[in-house]
Amino acid sequence: MTRSMEKIVALCKRRGFIFQNSEIYGGQNGFWDYGPLGTELKRNVRDAWYHDMISAHNELIKPDGAPSNYQMVGVETALIMHPQVWKCSGHYDLFHDMMVDCRETKARHRLDQVRIRKVSFEGESVEQEDGSRLDSVYVSTMSDEDFEAELTSEALRAFGKKKKYADRLQWDGDATTLDRIPESDFNIVVGPGATKAGTLTSPREFNLMMKTVIGALGTDDDAAFLRPETAQGIFVNFKNVVDSCRVKLPFGICQVGKSFRNEITPRNFTFRSREFEQMEIEFFCRPDQSAGWYTYWRDRRYEWYQKLGISADRLILRDHHAEELAHYSVGTADIEYAFPFLDDGEFGELEGVAHRGDFDLRSHMEGKLARDAAGELAVEQNEHGQPRHRGSGKDLSYFDDQARERFIPHVIEPSAGADRATLAFLCEAYEEDEQPDDKGNMQSRTVMKFHPRLAPIKAAVFPLIKKEGMPEKAAEIFGELKAAGLSCQYEQQGAIGKRYRRQDEIGTPYCITVDGDTASDGTVTLRDRDSTEQIRVKVADVVQEISERLNS
Repeated sequence: MTRSMEKIVALCKRRGFIFQNSEIYGGQNGFWDYGPLGTELKRNVRDAWYHDMISAHNELIKPDGAPSNYQMVGVETALIMHPQVWKCSGHYDLFHDMMVDCRETKARHRLDQVRIRKVSFEGESVEQEDGSRLDSVYVSTMSDEDFEAELTSEALRAFGKKKKYADRLQWDGDATTLDRIPESDFNIVVGPGATKAGTLTSPREFNLMMKTVIGALGTDDDAAFLRPETAQGIFVNFKNVVDSCRVKLPFGICQVGKSFRNEITPRNFTFRSREFEQMEIEFFCRPDQSAGWYTYWRDRRYEWYQKLGISADRLILRDHHAEELAHYSVGTADIEYAFPFLDDGEFGELEGVAHRGDFDLRSHMEGKLARDAAGELAVEQNEHGQPRHRGSGKDLSYFDDQARERFIPHVIEPSAGADRATLAFLCEAYEEDEQPDDKGNMQSRTVMKFHPRLAPIKAAVFPLIKKEGMPEKAAEIFGELKAAGLSCQYEQQGAIGKRYRRQDEIGTPYCITVDGDTASDGTVTLRDRDSTEQIRVKVADVVQEISERLNS
């Protein structure tokens, strides 16, 4: 079955997983609201991450020579931090995308997201902005899905031709992106949605941090930024955590919280948004053990997604090439998922695991770091030979009382997005099959096959009919499940087959039906979502049976 992003998005709205933000006013691009079921699903993703990585971690597998009794603790830091934090971290100077504006459409585009391909049409030309004409141009699209067809459509439009002339288009080279051609060729690019060539401006930097103002005066001195990541809140509290909690290396500090990035072109549903939630760990360790811990965390995080139902066929662990590495990174690996909005064989980033060395703690001690001609990190200086952005001057080193030595720890950072993880689990869960209805006729069924730990609703309780004491007994079972801490629904309207289908579509693993035999033998029907198998279970055992199945 081919997973359709269009169908998944439609289901998310229809069943209350995800809504467009401010939809009644036309929507706000790059922002999304979670409905009742989406709220439960995303909370379950966060809870599973926090439980497995932090509160219940008990991993015995570890790098050679490293202790296994490491601690994991959490913090919750403010959305707005001192502006100097972002200068020393590098975000103020380096956190940007290259963009172009279109003088014709007034739209703004990120260079690496504009797909282009060179094309000509015998005997025809395309008008330039200055009125001259071109025999060949680059046509462009912002589409990720079936972009080759979109480029063909744009080429026909540029040359003023109908679809029946598509076979007369003469393509020159393969499709690429705007950032891969020289700026001198921009004059022959027909921008997305434009009618003329040469309407794109020169590329310029666009800082991705969202600016805000603190206080009533609103002067430049009151400027601040919404955090673009949760990591820096952990780094600036490193000393506080060490002193207050008496943690010993190696140890991890985690944070779950909102971050904001002023994306130029938010796209692909919730995949690229301007407001999103991160689940990050900064794992501090001895420099001589950091390579082993890096391998440990990248493998552990890769396995976590598979344990919660992501197919290994749609998940890869990709190491960054040297030219991809961030300015702070010693090594980075991305965990990537084959989202349905991507072409076959393409993967999108789900989580990054980075070996950050001692970059962050040293930057906040000494000032902004940059790599010198030899590739070594050193404090960046201005034209007067002074630190360009001064650090805090605080000592953020660690004293190992066993080895009797002081050093700056290295950091391994597994950084996951709660929204991207939720989207991946939604896409992975979506399936269509055929099942018999109440009359034995085969009907198509949409089913969300969530891992039971992630399912928004764990069980649904139905009285078969609305009389003979069935609603009362069903309500009693419903109350017992709720008292046991299980999210569940009660439903008594409609044919039982239709009720099953509704629960299948929201991913409920188990349905419990009170029927005519319940009063006589004290049993109910327990139906499994995936297999549709039905068995009889004693009423007194229902809560235990569901709990055991969920935890198996």
